[in-house]
Amino acid sequence: MVRFTAALAVLGLMVLGCAAQAQSRFDGWASAVIAADWRDSDGRPIAAFDNARRDLTTAFQRAGFDPDAMISVSLRPDVANPVEAEDSLRRFAEAAAQAPRGCLFYVTSHGSPEGLVFGPEATLEPERLIPVLRRICGDRPTVIVLSACFSGVFVDGLKGPNRMVMTAARRDRSSFGCAADALYPYFDECVLDGLKTAPDFIALSRATTACVAAREQAENLTPASEPQTAIGANMQLLLPTLRFRSSGDTSGS
Repeated sequence: MVRFTAALAVLGLMVLGCAAQAQSRFDGWASAVIAADWRDSDGRPIAAFDNARRDLTTAFQRAGFDPDAMISVSLRPDVANPVEAEDSLRRFAEAAAQAPRGCLFYVTSHGSPEGLVFGPEATLEPERLIPVLRRICGDRPTVIVLSACFSGVFVDGLKGPNRMVMTAARRDRSSFGCAADALYPYFDECVLDGLKTAPDFIALSRATTACVAAREQAENLTPASEPQTAIGANMQLLLPTLRFRSSGDTSGS
């Protein structure tokens, strides 16, 4: 009887431990990871954006984002069940309605000084994205990551007290890594590398910026893309408390 009671106690501790591990600081957060283009600069199909979407989705889930509150889509039309641009935003809005504590919005694509390529024909301009995210995420804590050339053009319009905005380049610079033989765009690859060890989004931003600069310098790529980060006052205090789940703990992912 003593041994049986002890075994039950150990089992109970194991169950409690698993429950504790399954908890995430991002419980109740909605997230979107969108590959919004699939072409190189000459219009030929490439895999880099879709590779990034696939592996960023896995990495953010391991970091603590709930798969049930995440949409992960590609906007390329040459697949069995294509997702249209407006539908991707609608799905994100639905996820945000069910998970109202915070938002993560990540897009990887080509960009121009006018905005992001967002599907086969559309451009997502700052003046369009700003009200969309205001409607979907409101005043809740929101992290926006835009991986594209010239994506710094979005920073001024998107930043706010409850916002963190990361972009792959400043408003007048290109980013790199969209060639036919690239596994990922360089910025996305650096985010993936950073997620292996960074404890939170502020550390992830610093690691990503340093990683991009080191790679561009090593390959003599000029002018430097200079990724941008804007962190609102409220987020400066909140983000250090929103720690990523350890890379060694994949429970709940």
